Amino acid sequence: MPLGQRAGDNSESRYAGCEILRHTDDIEEALSSSLSAGFDFIVLPLTNPEYRPSKNAGLVPPFCGSDLVFSSTQWSSHVVGKLSDWIELDGDDDVARLDSELVLRKELSWAGHLSVQACLLPTPKAFGCANYARCVNQVLQGLGNMQLWLRLPLQTPEMEEAEATDTEDAAYLVTDPISNRLLNDSWEWWHMFRTLCEYHNQLGVALDITASLPPASAIKRWIGEPLKAAILHTSAFLTNKRGYPCLSKRHQSLITMLFNHSVQVILSGESFHSVGALEYAAENGELGQDNGNSQDPLILYRDYVANLYRKLDPLTTQEQFELGYRDFLQAPLQPLMDNLEAQTYETFEKDATKYDQYQNAVRAALVDRVSDAEASTKTIVLMVVGAGRGPLVRASLKAAEECGRNLRVYAVEKNPNAVVTLSRLIKMEGWEDLVELVSCDMRHWDAPEQADILVSELLGSFGDNELSPECLDGAQRFLKKDGISIPSSYTSYIGPVTASKLYNDVKSYNDLSHFETAYVVKLHNAAPLAAPQPVFTFVHPTDNTDNRRYKRHVFNFSPDTGSALVHGFGGYFDAVLYKDIHLGIEPSTATPNMFSWFSIFFPLRTPIYVPAGALLELHFWRCVAPTKVWYEWSVTSPTVSPLHNPNGRSYWVGL
Repeated sequence: MPLGQRAGDNSESRYAGCEILRHTDDIEEALSSSLSAGFDFIVLPLTNPEYRPSKNAGLVPPFCGSDLVFSSTQWSSHVVGKLSDWIELDGDDDVARLDSELVLRKELSWAGHLSVQACLLPTPKAFGCANYARCVNQVLQGLGNMQLWLRLPLQTPEMEEAEATDTEDAAYLVTDPISNRLLNDSWEWWHMFRTLCEYHNQLGVALDITASLPPASAIKRWIGEPLKAAILHTSAFLTNKRGYPCLSKRHQSLITMLFNHSVQVILSGESFHSVGALEYAAENGELGQDNGNSQDPLILYRDYVANLYRKLDPLTTQEQFELGYRDFLQAPLQPLMDNLEAQTYETFEKDATKYDQYQNAVRAALVDRVSDAEASTKTIVLMVVGAGRGPLVRASLKAAEECGRNLRVYAVEKNPNAVVTLSRLIKMEGWEDLVELVSCDMRHWDAPEQADILVSELLGSFGDNELSPECLDGAQRFLKKDGISIPSSYTSYIGPVTASKLYNDVKSYNDLSHFETAYVVKLHNAAPLAAPQPVFTFVHPTDNTDNRRYKRHVFNFSPDTGSALVHGFGGYFDAVLYKDIHLGIEPSTATPNMFSWFSIFFPLRTPIYVPAGALLELHFWRCVAPTKVWYEWSVTSPTVSPLHNPNGRSYWVGL
């Protein structure tokens, strides 16, 4: 399998490439030697660097090789084009600028003609990229399927120098006199460039990784950006005791993180390790498979990176289940308006962890409710409201069996299709004397007796977004005054995220309503920018049935993180089932191996730029009307956003 293919991973494969540093007419040999060294593609200059339109007027540019050298499949599979490094579109020299504009267009046109998978754009100047971005944006408007990767340093030379001098705060002293933004933070270059290009979804990033790295918090910002490739320079490698290249622990962690986010790795630079080490490795079979006959000096580096990949933990069952849902927008369920389908029930019922937690909670409640002395004579009335196809009924009966308590169960379910399945399950399991099936909406059911324990599974990704408060408020009338509700409480959480892919996916609908809709999504290529904060808490049973809520949040962005762009907010929940037994998806306390819930994403109509060390102020409302419940949200600092979803005009949950 290719270096980038991970066992059990059906997502887009990851690949390893190498950069051809110099112009060559023998691109067949360049590709052949690179493939034999185990690389999947090469990054290749498209034009002789000596060519200038102003000096070679009337001549056809000397492109790197003929399109006949490779088949179209080889061009598209094994070559990434690299534009000329000398291109400078924002300088004061008009002749050089016009030459650059013409060559940029010609080279991108040639790359499109070759059907290469992507083209690597030269690194822009710090805050001097307006004309460069304009020219690229013009090309993007008519671009085919090719991707454009803007080359940027992960750590700018100025920041490396500041680290070397070990001067306090030196890395943050270089600011633009007009915007006051940090000139030595390459993320700022990217933000200006992609904004000028209107967040185009075919514009991505290729990061140069050298020996020096910024703080880990600053690196994590890039995970939420369209990071397509990491160009790992040989200068980033150290030398181990045997003379082989190796990476520092921080670099290893970075490369592992990139692998886990499907980022392609490109090796670049001259070999800093001896040919003798290469020959020794070949003689002793220490090179990668099929690399023994290759004399490519980058083999040792490639094999080291491949070894890092082989050390990745295999995908867990949960990760394999979530794979197809990563960064995929889904409309939240409407459990009161719509009846769930069998496929949806089946998916949820596979989550053994969730039902184990419910079983533990019911068992603990039964033990507290009935003493050992009363166990043989007392029967507990337990009502499962929203019984679905019966997993909570099964968990409750198992809990009673484990602790030796007697149980009488009412299984209340409004979906007539699920009732059919549940009735058959009761007969098949021989539960006729233990379980009474009720085909009814819990809010309208007249219970024949009151319950000791009320069990429900009505939580959504944001806790209350599937109307658990409204449903349980209606059902608590048949719970005894000292009765137990499982869950007993739940709290929603929210935090700002960078998520370029999600923003572009919402933007592609080209309307307002999709920017005012909350989406269930497995956040993956998304970077949290601050710790999530609690939003709304609901307790059951309760005397307060007014479920309207409002909360103001202030998020502090660490100076170490650098500036960031907020595309929206990730929402989560944590629920207390009973006493110390909980389940949830809030990242710091998430229940391991549970996949019933993904996070919820609240987008922003216009992304919010937050300077390093600044505060972000968010306002969030839960609104209730006779027929619907909806959320409204707005940012008021560092800039003011429009109020999203006023009066539930775009997104609401029907009662």
